[in-house]
Parts: sequence; C-alpha cells; structure tokens
Amino acid sequence: MNSKLFCSFFFCMPFCGLVAQNLQIRLQDGSKAAVIGATLRLADRADSTKKMYAVADTAGAAQFKVTFGKQYLLEATSIGFKPFRKLLSPTENQSSFTFLMEADKTTLNEVVVTAPKPLIQQEDDKTIVDPEPLANSSTSAMEVMEKIPGVFMDPDGNIYLSSTTPATVYINGREQKLSTADIASLLKNLPPNSIAKIEILRTPSARFDASGSGGVVNVILKKGVKIGVTGSVNAGMNQGRYGNQLLGVTVNNNDGKKTSYVVVNYNRRNSYDQVETDRPFTLDSLLRQRSYTTTPSQTFYTGFGMGFTPSKKWEFNFDDRISWNQYRSSAENHNEITRLSVDKLVVENVNQLASKTKAFLFNQDVSAKYKIDTLGSEVTAEASYSFSTNQSTQLFSTDYLLPARFSTSGDGDIGNNRHAFSARTDFKYLFPQKLVVEAGLKTAFQWFENDTKYFNVISAIRRADVVRTRQFDYHENINAAYVQGSKTFSAFTLKAGVRLETTSMDGRQRIPTDTSFRLKRADVFPYVYLSRRLAKIAGYEMRGYLVYRRSITRPVYEYLNPSQRYLDQYLFETGNPTLRPQFTQNIEANISVEERPIFAIGKNYTSDIFTNVVYQDPKNPSVAFRTYDNLGKNEETYFRLMGAIPPGGKYFFVVGTQYNHNKYEGLYEGKPLTFQRGSWSIFTFHQLKLDNRSTLSLNGFVRLNGQLQFYELSNFGGLNMNINRRFFNRKMTVTMSMNDIFYTLRNEFTLKQGSVTASGMRQGDTRRFGLNLVYNFGIRKKEERTNMMNFESLEKSVN
Repeated sequence: MNSKLFCSFFFCMPFCGLVAQNLQIRLQDGSKAAVIGATLRLADRADSTKKMYAVADTAGAAQFKVTFGKQYLLEATSIGFKPFRKLLSPTENQSSFTFLMEADKTTLNEVVVTAPKPLIQQEDDKTIVDPEPLANSSTSAMEVMEKIPGVFMDPDGNIYLSSTTPATVYINGREQKLSTADIASLLKNLPPNSIAKIEILRTPSARFDASGSGGVVNVILKKGVKIGVTGSVNAGMNQGRYGNQLLGVTVNNNDGKKTSYVVVNYNRRNSYDQVETDRPFTLDSLLRQRSYTTTPSQTFYTGFGMGFTPSKKWEFNFDDRISWNQYRSSAENHNEITRLSVDKLVVENVNQLASKTKAFLFNQDVSAKYKIDTLGSEVTAEASYSFSTNQSTQLFSTDYLLPARFSTSGDGDIGNNRHAFSARTDFKYLFPQKLVVEAGLKTAFQWFENDTKYFNVISAIRRADVVRTRQFDYHENINAAYVQGSKTFSAFTLKAGVRLETTSMDGRQRIPTDTSFRLKRADVFPYVYLSRRLAKIAGYEMRGYLVYRRSITRPVYEYLNPSQRYLDQYLFETGNPTLRPQFTQNIEANISVEERPIFAIGKNYTSDIFTNVVYQDPKNPSVAFRTYDNLGKNEETYFRLMGAIPPGGKYFFVVGTQYNHNKYEGLYEGKPLTFQRGSWSIFTFHQLKLDNRSTLSLNGFVRLNGQLQFYELSNFGGLNMNINRRFFNRKMTVTMSMNDIFYTLRNEFTLKQGSVTASGMRQGDTRRFGLNLVYNFGIRKKEERTNMMNFESLEKSVN
C-alpha cells in the first residue's frame, strides 16, 4: 500500500508553485558544466523591437517572462564560447530549455570570469563533485575521497556509496581491474590537484560495465585546458604519530589545436595500524592478540599526454601514467592463550613480520572522438593497456615465551604480474524531438600470474613450506554490447537500455596440486531511468527520479587466488577459486532541487552474495583463516537525506544522513545463517569566507551502529578542519589543516558467526596536522581582443 501511494505521488503530483509564462534557459559547455555569466538576449520574432536581457547565474540558468505559443529568437554570448543563436517556441508543457555552447579557442583569454561552483550537483543519473575545496587540505586523491560528504571508506581502502557493497573505481571512465589494496595505493599516489572532477554513479546506466552493484566512482583527471603554458607547484606535509610529505609539479601547454601536459609527483608516507582481538576458540580457551603495524612507503608518480584537434569534428588523445611504489611493513603481534576456568596463562609468544614490497604500474590510453554535428552527436573509440607487477618478500619469526622453547622463523617470496587490455567504441546520436540513442561495444582481457614460495627455518635448517607455496594463473575475457535511448515527453525524461555481457574465466593452480576452474556464461542487464519535473519552489526546479538496474559482481583475482598469506601463527588469508558471481537488482527513487540531490530511498536484492568470512580450522581451533565465500542472499534497504545552502554567499554548507538496513539469509560453515543490522551515517561540509582571500572549511561524519561485512562496529566518526589564504595576486594558496581532530576514527568490533566469536578494537594514525602550499604559474598567449557583448556583429555573422 505504501509503495502504491508513493508511486501515485510521484507520477501525479501537480506543478505546485509553477509561475505561468515563465521561461528558463540553461546553458552548458561540452562537459555539461554550467556556463556562468553568459549574456542572453530574447527577442519576439513577430516584433523585433521587444527585447529582453538576462545574465546566467551560477547554475548557468536565466529567467524570462514570455507569452506561450509565440516564437522567440534567443542569442547568447560568453567569453571563451562561440555566439549561440536559437529559435524557440515555449509552451506550457515545455517552459525550460537546455543548450550546449561550443568553446571558442580564438577568443579572449586575459579576462577570467569566476563564480562559486557547487560542491555537489546532480546531473541526470550521476552526482558531480567539485574536488577543489577538498584538495587544498589533502596530500593525495585518497584523502580527497575520504572528505566527500556521503562517501565512506573503510581502513582497507574500499569505497562505499549507498550500499554495504564496495563501489567500483574508474579512472577517466575506465574500470581499474585491480585489487582493493592496489586501488588504494593508486589513489594514494595521485596528487590531489590532478583531479578535475569526481563522478558518483550509484545506479550506472547500460553504457557502463554491469559489474559493481555498489555503484561507480569515476575520477576524471585534469589535462591541459588553458591557452598557453600554465602549471602549478604543490608541496605539503601532515604529521600524526608519523609524517607524510608531498612534492609535485604540473605543466600544461595549449596552443589552440594541440594540448599537452605532464604531472610529476613524489610522496613519502608512514602510518600505523593497531588491532586488539579476543577470540575464544574452545569453551575454556581464550586467544588474546595485540598487533601493531607500521607501513613506511615512498612513491613516484608521473602522468603525461597530448591531444590534438585537426578539425572541428576530430579529436585525438594519448595519455600515460606510471607509478613506482616501494614500502616496508613491520608488524609485531603479541599472543596469549588463557585457560578461563582457572584464569591461567598457558601460552605466550611474540610474532615478528617484516615485509618489503616493490610495485610498478604502467597505463597507456588512446582515444579518438568524431563529432557528427554541433548538437552533441558523436562516435568515440578508446583502447587501454596496463601492466602491473608486485614483488614482495616476507621475513617472519616466533619467540616462544611460555612454554619456553627455541624460536622458529621463515621467509616468503610473493610475485604478482598482471596484464590488462580493453577496447571500446560508443555511438551517440541526437534526433529531433529530444530523442537520444546510444550504442556501444567493448572487449576486455586480463592475464594474472602469481608465484608464492614459503620456507621455514627450524634448527638452522631452511625447508620449503609445501602447504603455503603456491603457483596460480588466471585469465579473464569479458565482451559486452549495449543499446539505450532517452526521450523527453513534456515534463518526463525516460532513459532505458539493455547490456549483454559474456564472461569467460579460466583459473589454474599448478602448485601444490594441479587444479583448475572454468566459468563461461552470458547475462543480460536491463536499465530504466525516469525523471519528472515535480514543482518549482522559490524559483528552484524540483525533479524526481526512478531508477532500476541489474548488476553483477565478479570475484577479482585477489578473491580467487588460493595461495596462503601469512599474518601470524594463528591467522592467515587465502582466496577461494570456487567463488561464484553475485547478482544485484537495485531500485531507487530520489529527488533533487536545482540539480542538487536532497532525498533518495532504495532497495538492493542480492543473490549468491559473497563476502569476507573468518573460518576456524576444525583440526586446530586456535588457528583461523580469512577468505571469501558465497553465503546466500541479502536484502538491503536504504534512504539518504541531504540539505544545503547553495554556494555564492559568504557561507554555505552541505549536511546529510543515510540509513542502511541489511538482512542476510543463507549458510555459514554449512549451518543456517540469519543476520540483520541497521546503521546510521551523518555527514557534513561547511565553508566560510573570512575575507576575499581566506576561507575556513570543516567536514566530518559520524557512523552509528556501523557494519563491515559481518563485523558489528561501535559508533565512530571524524572531524576535519582547514583554513587557506591566497597570496601573490592569488597565485599562491597556503592551507593549514587538522584531520580527525578529536581522534574518534577508532572503533570497537564484534564478530559472531558460525564457530568464530571475536571482539576487539582497531585504530590508526588518523589524527594529523598539515600544511599545504600550491603556486600557480602561467605564460598566456596574447590574442586579439573582441567585444563579447556585440549582438549586432552576431546578427551579421549568422544572417
């Protein structure tokens, strides 16, 4: 009954507050960003002496009073764009128009018009985040992600949007088929000022890969975008118990038809992770573990590329990224086993684990675009190749204090190599009557090799550990085709599409035993998106959205690799080569005001769900191992509420809350599983202009009754603050920051599933004080000055 009432409200709500004969014009550039400050003139075609003028606001919008049924001639000019001219016939059913203005690379560059951009805005089925207010107080892209309101990250680097399933990470529109640890390392390597924008797609359309039921986070990197030679130098540091340092240089060059850029960044980081765990493994035995890990690292990152436009219709781009990372991990784990009935310590030992890792990543992207017309119709083609290698060495030892005996030690060599190639082509055509058709093809290949060798040293004799030594190969091929279309019917916009994907997975373990698995399947993934104008409140347009999507989450090689990773003598990690893909159906309804999201409610239905689990060794209960397993099905219900004061004044803020309720049903260690839990998250961002050169910002979140897979978390959160000031004619920005001011990013956890019961605490080096400096430089090319407000010359040029 409630769902019927909601749908009736959504489809039948009248246009309350809509002012009769009010025409709205919205201007956007090629990337659909608002054209701010454009000058518009609207003339009655029947009487050209009747002219109206307006200036586009920070959303690129302008308002006119008109008579419906008449024809009007719209003319618009803006610095950096070609003059725009369009004949309009507004009606009661169509009183709002959106147009694209084409960039003009030959216009005046010395004059710069700036206006505040919203931190978060809604654009069709995606949320656009402006990273600039967050980048000033960050030393990496990872820290920028952590500060986005409504985006949550766990200590392992997983990113969560609406659900408790991690999101898929894209860079420049391409999925990064890396493990969670590798993606976290990649984001930590990216300098914060290299990001142009961040797109958040909680329900991606058929154009995107069907993988990732947790949504998509698409990080768009900056390229050379300004005329002449421009760039920036950035340096920063922050200090907690340990320190992080950053130094980088960015140079852009644009001479009109050719663009090029280079980014060089060096990052040195160090932090700690402290975990305390109590795990009863028999009725009378309790294992207490206290671990402390430090991870110093140094990273070199460079990105470079070039693009050229030989004509108005063609555009070519070449981009490369190289990352080299070296880090050392040092962990000490103090273990105690107590006999509870007599409160007696019976076992005590200390594990030492030292790891040294060298990682290298190379990525090459090539893309081409052909513009069919000036309306936005285009054909694009892209190809991407990446290679990554990760070589690790582990040294481990155990000192036995009770009962006392000789120490044992060992070592391990872990080698991972990965090749990935993908190619895609996309077609988009804009027909008359507001009909848009899209179609595309994609193929992706991945080859992964793992070679793990472990040795034990007992009584000064080094012997191979045949249990943990592994050799594993994995090949993957995914092919896809999609078609989707969108059509505007009066106040409605409907987008529907379908995507077909074929999956081929082939994994083979060669050592210690020759085993293999193969998976071949084809799946269809529908997508439906409906948008409707609901009302106008104080001149702001309110829109409602309904979205349905089916998606797949495939296990990555990290989850499938059966090689054992030593953590301590009581715990190890291993993959599960028998994992099956999980499928999710998502339906969501949301509302936005003036392209700013304010409310959403949705539900996820997941089958064959796989997640991280902890199993106890039935032969030796004191030993447990972490792995992944298919458990059954999950129903997740969520809603999200946000409010904001728009930017443009002295102060603006964003504040919101999200509630998630999960219900699992299935099998855990062969026994029936029923688990449900609800959690709240509250997040906020505030910005205050102290004067025309200084800004104070504050952001933070609180999570109540949290959940991480089957771990139940205590309440925790974090509050960050920064202040920045500009110097030297606004070319240099200095920012002082404080992260996790009250040191509340620490949580307690409990796990009660199957034969495993555990509780403990986890905290890290999250409270930090930092200083960042960014200096912008540029050599602009002088060009002929033109009068951008000359409508008479415009009329001559278009007649």
